[in-house]
Amino acid sequence: MPYRYLPDIATADIAFEATGATREEMFTAAADALTNVMVEDLATIQPRQELEIILENADLDLLLFDFLQEIIYYKDARRLLLRPSSLTIADSDAILKLHAVVRGEEIDLNRHPMVVDVKAVTLHRFAVELRDGTWRATVVLDI
Repeated sequence: MPYRYLPDIATADIAFEATGATREEMFTAAADALTNVMVEDLATIQPRQELEIILENADLDLLLFDFLQEIIYYKDARRLLLRPSSLTIADSDAILKLHAVVRGEEIDLNRHPMVVDVKAVTLHRFAVELRDGTWRATVVLDI
């Protein structure tokens, strides 16, 4: 599993570390970790709807922050549970451009046992780094 939960980071929130050999793998792992905080079993989410997420930011950590916030936005605004099916990050003139295709479906409480409701990603201890050849993101979620 390319993410693990960090129980000692925050008492009223949920924290995790997502990892990947590439930035894209780390972003995908972080999105899955976020969704897995909300729904008990990621395998219950069927790819019935597809959305495109396009974001830009000069900073990789803030690009990840924005991407995770988009996942939460679609959960709140359209009741969608989403998982990345493809994701690329391109460097262009000091701006990072994310293009993701996310797939999922509307929340169905009979098929998606919900654990907690994530309200937002926080900047508390939020970090992205390349360490020993592995991309790592530390994320704290407000629940």
